[in-house]
Amino acid sequence: MVAKSIMLQGTASNVGKSIITTGLCRIFKQDGYKVAPFKSQNMALNSFITKEGLEIGRAQVVQAEAAGIEPEVDMNPVLLKPTGDSKSQVVVHGKIWTELNAIDYYRFKQGLTSMVKESYERLAAKFDIIVLEGAGSPTEINLRDNDIVNMFMARLASCPVLLIADIDRGGVFASLAGTMLLFTEAERHHVKGFIINKFRGDKSLLQDGLRQINDITQKPVLGVVPYFHLDIDDEDSQSERLESGPEDGAESGAFKIAVVRLPHISNYTDFNALNRVGGVSVQYCAAARDLDTASLIIIPGTKNTIRDLAWMRKNGLENAVKNHAASGKPVFGVCGGYQILGRHIADPLNMEGGGEIEGMGLLPVETVFESEKHRTRVSGKFLTLGGIFHELSGKEIEGYEIHMGSTKPCGGICRYEPIARLKDSVSGEELIDGAYTGTVYGTYVHGIFDAGNIASTVVKALYNANGLEYDCTLSEISTKRHKEEQYDMLANILRDSIDMDAVYKILDDGMTNR
Repeated sequence: MVAKSIMLQGTASNVGKSIITTGLCRIFKQDGYKVAPFKSQNMALNSFITKEGLEIGRAQVVQAEAAGIEPEVDMNPVLLKPTGDSKSQVVVHGKIWTELNAIDYYRFKQGLTSMVKESYERLAAKFDIIVLEGAGSPTEINLRDNDIVNMFMARLASCPVLLIADIDRGGVFASLAGTMLLFTEAERHHVKGFIINKFRGDKSLLQDGLRQINDITQKPVLGVVPYFHLDIDDEDSQSERLESGPEDGAESGAFKIAVVRLPHISNYTDFNALNRVGGVSVQYCAAARDLDTASLIIIPGTKNTIRDLAWMRKNGLENAVKNHAASGKPVFGVCGGYQILGRHIADPLNMEGGGEIEGMGLLPVETVFESEKHRTRVSGKFLTLGGIFHELSGKEIEGYEIHMGSTKPCGGICRYEPIARLKDSVSGEELIDGAYTGTVYGTYVHGIFDAGNIASTVVKALYNANGLEYDCTLSEISTKRHKEEQYDMLANILRDSIDMDAVYKILDDGMTNR
C-alpha cells in the first residue's frame, strides 16, 4: 500500500508552513493514522542527529515528534547549511556531500532528484499518510526549472496542495491571487484550497474577502488560523525568539540569561528548556551593552566559528564576555561557543572558510577543523564540577553532537577539568566531553539543558550565587511531557480553525478529482 499524501506550500517564507505541517501530523496521529513528514530540501542551521548518526533539519524532527514517530533521514534528504553569505554546506541523506555557492548548487541540485525520490518512496511504503512541506515561495519563476522541493514534489507524489498565506504581514489576498497567477495551469490543478494564517481580530470582517478570493481563483479558503504563541521548537533564524531585546521578559524573572546572537547562530533551540524555567528571562543579544546585566552568558553553536568570533571581537562582545567572567559570573559555551572560549581555532582544510584565529582564552583548549563531521547522539553524566554549577555533578544528560572541529587540551601545563562522561549511542564508544575552569564551562552536547532538572538546577545556581533561595518545585517541567502538551494544543487550534472534513476529502480524493 502506498501512502496518501498532502502538501503544504506557502506564498512566501515564514508564513507558517512548518507549524501547520506539524499540526496536521499531530491531528492525523490523533485520528489513528501512521503519519510522517517530508521536506525534500531544507535550508536551516537548526539541525538534529537521528539515532543512526545522520543529520536532518530540526523542523522535520519536530514534525516527527508530533506524529509520534522516530525522526529518520528520509524525512529530509537534502539539508543546506549556510556557511557564509553565498555558500552552503550540502548535506545529503544525513552526510556532508559538498559545499557550493548558490549558482553551482542551482546547477548541481537536479542530480539530487533520484535521491529525493528514493527517500519519498521509502516513507510512502511504510506510512498511511505523508505530509509534505514546501520551501519559500513555489512561484520563484526564475528558479522553476530546477525546483526539487515545491511543485516538483507535488508532481512526484501526485498529491494535492494547500497554499498558506500570512495575513499578519499584509497583502494576504494579493499574495494568494498573485501566486495562483504565476502557477502554470498544471500547477494550479494541484492547489485544492487556501489556509490564511496568523489572523488577529474579528473573523467576520474577513468574510467578503474570502468570498472574493474564491471568485477570483476558484479555490476555497479552508481555514483562517489565529495568531498564537506556543512553545514549539522553531525551524531557523527567522524565529521570533531571536528578536528578544533587553527589555523583553523583564517581568518574568529576577535574573537574565543572555545568549549571544551570533550571525551564524545554530541550534538555538538548545536554550528553550531554560526559557521554560520560572525566575529567569532568556534574551538573545547582539550588542555588548546588553550583556552588562546578565547573570549568565551563553555562547551558542555557530556554522562559522572563526567569522563569528571575529564579529564578536569587532563589536566589543568578546571584551564584555571576558569582563563578565573576570567578575566571577558564569559563561557557558555550546559547540561552536565552546570552541570560541578556547585559545586557538584553525581551519586548515577550509571546512568553514579557512584560516585561523586566537580564541578568547577562557578555556585552555584548542580546536582544529577536520574533514569529517562528528555526528552522534550521546548520553551520560556530568562529572564532579566545581564553581557555581557544582550541583550539576552526577546528573544524567543526553543530547547530540554535530561539529567539524576536534577540541583538545593545549600543550604544556593546563589546569582544567572535563565536564561530562558520555557514551556514543552510534559506536558505543566512551567519550570525555567539554572543559571547565573557574566559572567558565564548555561542551559539545546540544540539548544539554533538556534532560531531567538540568535547567532548573542552573537557575537555582544563579539564585544561590546571589544569596537568594530558589524553589525548584515551581519549575520541574518534563521536556517530553511539555512538548506533547504543546503539540496537542496546536492540533486543537487547527481543528477549531480549519475545515478538517474538507482536508480529509482532499486527502482521500488525491489528484483524481478534477
